[in-house]
Amino acid sequence: MTIDETSVAVDDSPRTNESLRALRHGQGLAGILLVVTVALAGLFAGVLTSYDPLTQIPDANLLGPSAQHWLGTDHLNRDVAARVLAGIRIDLLIALLAVPIGAVIGALVGLAATVHPVADVTAQRVFDLILAFPTLILGIMLAAITGPGWHAVVIVIIAAEIPIFGRQIRTAVLAVREQPFVEAAEVIGADPWWTLRKHVLPNVIEPLGVQFALSLSVAVFLEGAMSFIGIGVRPPQPSLGSLIAGSIANLDANPWIAIGPLTVVAALTLGFLLIAQALGRARRLA
Repeated sequence: MTIDETSVAVDDSPRTNESLRALRHGQGLAGILLVVTVALAGLFAGVLTSYDPLTQIPDANLLGPSAQHWLGTDHLNRDVAARVLAGIRIDLLIALLAVPIGAVIGALVGLAATVHPVADVTAQRVFDLILAFPTLILGIMLAAITGPGWHAVVIVIIAAEIPIFGRQIRTAVLAVREQPFVEAAEVIGADPWWTLRKHVLPNVIEPLGVQFALSLSVAVFLEGAMSFIGIGVRPPQPSLGSLIAGSIANLDANPWIAIGPLTVVAALTLGFLLIAQALGRARRLA
């Protein structure tokens, strides 16, 4: 039987247009500007500062902010601004590597869970097992096994995102399957894979954009937390969390050392949250 795709097609353009509109105005635009500004600062670190983030500068111990060192220097005579800019690159690299991997694995497991009851029960138990451990506790356990470092942060973020995306896509697939346009496709004899590709997945993937932006925000915060307690990115390699941890000893006398990394973490976290809120509001209005 030949299937007329247009007879059961779903018009996603209103929701897509609403999402694009949300990112051009208000919270969405503010979030994008924050994230892009921070990302560009990290990308063009060599233009913004001439100092190497790992190089010690002679006679530059705990200098205050100046035209030469606009965030001062730390207790090891290193330029703080150069280290913050390098930390931006590391944090974004970790987040943009770990979150997509976790999202893909979670989505595949979530899809598999909708195929057969046994697969569903197995996936749910795996999700429960991962969620039973607080993320930082999971990070400590992993660091004790593999040793601290950026790889531990990546693995923990991936593990944390698998049940989130898996459960979300499972719930969405089961809900979309009950929609009239899917039932219509099945009645006229559409191939199950065609129905999944043309109708189910387009309606399931779109909501994941909101979760993806939210997960990037959580990933930045999680890297900072793990590095802060010493199980994430290890010195002398700079990351935003390790820079905040390193500033604690001199916080009273030299507070400017912490201002840079704290501001960047806040900007990235807020930026991704604003994008997620804008996309979520657009979906509700569409």
